[in-house]
Amino acid sequence: MICRMRLLYIEDNEKLARNTSASLRDAGFVVDAVHTAADSLHSAKSFEYDAVILDLGLPDSDGLDLLPRIKQVTPQTPVIICTARDALEERIKGLNAGSDDYLVKPFAVAELVARAHAVLRRPGGTLGMTLACGNVTFETADRSLAIEGTACAFSKRELALLELFLRRSERVITKDVIENALYGFDDAATPNAIEVLTHRVRKKLAEKGASIEIHNLRGIGYILRERVS
Repeated sequence: MICRMRLLYIEDNEKLARNTSASLRDAGFVVDAVHTAADSLHSAKSFEYDAVILDLGLPDSDGLDLLPRIKQVTPQTPVIICTARDALEERIKGLNAGSDDYLVKPFAVAELVARAHAVLRRPGGTLGMTLACGNVTFETADRSLAIEGTACAFSKRELALLELFLRRSERVITKDVIENALYGFDDAATPNAIEVLTHRVRKKLAEKGASIEIHNLRGIGYILRERVS
């Protein structure tokens, strides 16, 4: 399963954070890795995340104290605790504090990916939805897109852009919104990356007979509309 969701990964062990982030990106996630509670709160206030992965042993705060503060900023965002604290009472504390899942270190990244998909499929989560506009249908669970019922191949980033547009059809989307949704701290967009990506998606939609179009609103952003016959 390929996903293009944005994760906030809070882990004070920089080597572990670096290696795990790389594996999560290989699984299709956009990952912003931070190492302190202060940076975590700043990121949570500045960007929209689909899920948070939280270590409890942070240098400037205990993760259990940080958790309710994150939930206050973004109450609907699921949080997965990843920690070496394996005692039953610690797990109960974490779940009672508001976490949506609890994973004990050391863990296999494949299990973390599976758990992230699981919390995102829950009611109100980002996955498990069918998005449709005109003759285009996008299944967010398995990241498949069909035009007039025929499966069409798009790259991971092209699908991420299409998902963003389908979720906000008939609404203007600025370049800043696109950049925040598709690119992480360590994957910054080049100056013309969004224009190139949007042009490529627009061309593919037209070639494959889609009844939707992406319009460029000069100096403002973009909007997805169903084509008028």
